[in-house]
Amino acid sequence: MKKILLCSAACLLALSSCDMDINENPNYPASGDITPTLEFPAVQNAIAAVPGDAMFTYGGYFAQYFEQRPEYNQYNNIAELHFDEASQLFDRCYRTIYAGAMTDIKDIESKTTNTANLYVCKVMTALAMQYMVDACSDAPYTEACQGSSNPNPVWDDGKSVYENVLKAMDDAEAAIAASDNIDMTDPMFSKNLNSWKRFANALRLRMYMRLIDANVDAANYTAKAKAIVANGILPVSDVVFNVYSNAEGQYNPWYGNIFSLNANNFCAAYPLVTYFNATNDPREAYALNKATASGKYVGEIPGAKTKYLDWDGTKLMDKDVSLVNTEVAKAMPVYLFTLSEVEFLKAEVELRFNNDEAAAKADYEAAVENDFLSRQVAGYSDFIAGDKVNFDKQATKEDKLNLIYMQKWVALFYRNHFEAWSEQRRTDVPVLSSASAEKVHKDPTSYTAGNLIAPAVNYYGKGGLCKRMPYPSTARQLNKNTPAVKTLADPVFWDVK
Repeated sequence: MKKILLCSAACLLALSSCDMDINENPNYPASGDITPTLEFPAVQNAIAAVPGDAMFTYGGYFAQYFEQRPEYNQYNNIAELHFDEASQLFDRCYRTIYAGAMTDIKDIESKTTNTANLYVCKVMTALAMQYMVDACSDAPYTEACQGSSNPNPVWDDGKSVYENVLKAMDDAEAAIAASDNIDMTDPMFSKNLNSWKRFANALRLRMYMRLIDANVDAANYTAKAKAIVANGILPVSDVVFNVYSNAEGQYNPWYGNIFSLNANNFCAAYPLVTYFNATNDPREAYALNKATASGKYVGEIPGAKTKYLDWDGTKLMDKDVSLVNTEVAKAMPVYLFTLSEVEFLKAEVELRFNNDEAAAKADYEAAVENDFLSRQVAGYSDFIAGDKVNFDKQATKEDKLNLIYMQKWVALFYRNHFEAWSEQRRTDVPVLSSASAEKVHKDPTSYTAGNLIAPAVNYYGKGGLCKRMPYPSTARQLNKNTPAVKTLADPVFWDVK
């Protein structure tokens, strides 16, 4: 019951913080009556809603975990990359970040001098801004949330946003007074400051890798990444926002939307299923159902829903594919950072920067095992011995690195699809298949299991994959400093490959 009440309070506060009317709303408490103790859960709730709701869907399509179920039509435009600013796909996330989380953070920072409170606010700011930059490349930061005194904040370039939030987090951690402890309600870590420091290091490591691969002060950030791995002050469990339950009205936000629509639009994408099958991965059964007619796991070719009649006369409704088991998500927490992701990042640092294959292997295997444990799926020992996923059986250092990336892609399925999409853009793994969707359909031998496929119907313009979210339509309408329109082909600042 405590968890349910906390969730309700957080949601109420999040809604109140989004009320942009300059007049006091009698249905909400006045700003002066809301204390940081009550306000901080709303910050966490709002930021968790970004990867845990809309971007769980969109990232699921972009990372090619999901495809549009043949019988339904809700996400045809996402599957076919047929959207722009007018589609308003990122608008809800944008409002949630700024009118919700960032506005509340600014308010908390104006009401407390507790250095531990201020530090965790900077950590959550860094996470929120990471989401903004990874989606849109630029973000209001230096002039954000100044209200009527600055209704047109500048959009800072993504590189400077990353660097500024990292510095702010570092400075706030260095300023924590020995006498200060978190005294705000904290659903994520129950006021454990050490857990917050571990999470901050994981967040730093994630962002450092993107800066390094963008060749931004690479030597400095490489040294910092190596130091974090060496120090070992990193999460020891999944970092989650976990206030959901099996009760209607208290569902996981993504599942709650599915429940309200009374429709499961999601079937499994071909790349995910083929890789599961090729590696004999028992995690396939975690969130996928076998196709009804064949009794096998079958994936849908990306963006191909309307193309089968053109290719071979197959009727759309005759497609026998594996549906996503949405019931798994009913009370699922929002995974902000999995222990598996931490271990994969450590493995990458050890292999790329320390040339320590033994340490990389240990971290890689820990990453995979922790994902099995997180899902409560048996069979890890047999799985990791398989030729395609065994670290020692990869011929070259590059092969070992690609295996780390591929298994991270698998482990982020049904955990954090936003991060899966971001990591695919950063690493280019899974790679984009050279075979077209039609070629894969007609000649499966032309395709390597797990490779991504350019959608069969693709409005992207270059036959490729989605590289960014459009700027929010809300920002375009209300802020004259919103940058010039970008297309889905324009990468974010750290996606330079």
